[in-house]
Amino acid sequence: MPDPLRRLTTELARLPGIGPKSAARLAHHLLRVPKREAEELARAIVEVKERLFHCSVCNAITDVEPCALCTDPARDRTKICVVEEPFNIQPLERTGEYRGLYHVLLGALSPQRGVGPDELAIDGLLARLEGVAEVVIATNPNVEGEATALYLARLLAGRGLALTRLAFGMPVGGDIEYTDEVTLGRSLAGRREMGG
Repeated sequence: MPDPLRRLTTELARLPGIGPKSAARLAHHLLRVPKREAEELARAIVEVKERLFHCSVCNAITDVEPCALCTDPARDRTKICVVEEPFNIQPLERTGEYRGLYHVLLGALSPQRGVGPDELAIDGLLARLEGVAEVVIATNPNVEGEATALYLARLLAGRGLALTRLAFGMPVGGDIEYTDEVTLGRSLAGRREMGG
């Protein structure tokens, strides 16, 4: 393999979710596209690194300070939804069901990976609680997300806040046989009465 192609393949394989075979396919695809398209991709990557940063208030990714979510006067400032990563905000926004503020922790507790409370943006959350009535904990339904949710619940208990957690369960069209234990356990805990 020529050195430039090997280097591109190596760099692509460093991306999350891209293994060596996918990296090689992407590299060969980029080799086939017109030079203009490859340059546009390269410019987009550089622009993201040069122009985007974390909002100093909520840690969302933004190109203005503070971000558009934090400055939107239509947002409900009595609610803060806590998520692990900036990319967790968009799926919640797409539902149209939540109109409060956000706080991004920039990770989840993971003793195995050396991520403790001091590595997360928890102090920023605590500094934002004045006037807040509800904190929605929207960490992922996995071991790290659950540990983070429990830690936050203990930390925020007794502050006069409503603490809520996203309901998790089996997806529509899901199969019990293929559902992981955490999701299935959440489905059982969150079961509701049927009419009839």
